[in-house]
Amino acid sequence: MLEELKHIVWQANLELVRRGLVLYTWGNASAIDRAGGLVVIKPSGVPYDSMTPEDMVVVDLKGNAVEGKYRPSSDTPTHLVLYQAFPNIGGVVHTHSTYATSWAQAGLDIPNLGTTHSDYFRLDIPCTRDMRKSEVFGEYEKETGNVIVERFKGIDPDDTPAALVKNHGPFTWGADADSAVHNAVVLEEVAKMAYISLVVNMASAQGFDPGHLRVKKWLVEKHYSRKHGPAAYYGQPCHSERSEESRSEESDN
Repeated sequence: MLEELKHIVWQANLELVRRGLVLYTWGNASAIDRAGGLVVIKPSGVPYDSMTPEDMVVVDLKGNAVEGKYRPSSDTPTHLVLYQAFPNIGGVVHTHSTYATSWAQAGLDIPNLGTTHSDYFRLDIPCTRDMRKSEVFGEYEKETGNVIVERFKGIDPDDTPAALVKNHGPFTWGADADSAVHNAVVLEEVAKMAYISLVVNMASAQGFDPGHLRVKKWLVEKHYSRKHGPAAYYGQPCHSERSEESRSEESDN
């Protein structure tokens, strides 16, 4: 059942590892078959390095397991809430990537500070409110989805396909699983850029002078001349020099 979609979801999960967004089993990706009302998602707690497409779990929109030998990801109810609330999305990703999670732990939206952010997300990346004790000790994963949906009132999820769950981490989505992964990768990078931008700006506002940190000119010259100019000695002789010598020998023969 849904063999092609299982393979896509399997690859999406592996891509999260390849991109450095997931350690151990700290993340998951899913995709939905809208026509059949079924979702394919990573199994809970199964190591990525031993996972196969056949290990993917199929559930219906109520969370009932339809096919699979494992339990689905513990975050499945969150994914299902998002699929039902945001009708245009086809894939969902959750990670604990460092910079995006740091913004979530701080309880702050990631501000749109530049064009890289704007290329993918129209607005700031919104962070949810604190979850109530009753939500945490009730249907926790479902309520996690609900607080994301609540936060997106007045926000188009297609224009800003990412959210931060306060004290928890990021969720992204897209037209399919690959797009959701792509958005997760970009989210982590813009979260990093925003953090660095704010730190630099704060240092500048406080009159920080980097002069005493600058490298000595003589050290600059040493390192630059190792690789550039007639006295360069770093690396191997360039191929063009050897080619010239070869051509010269050939012409003498």
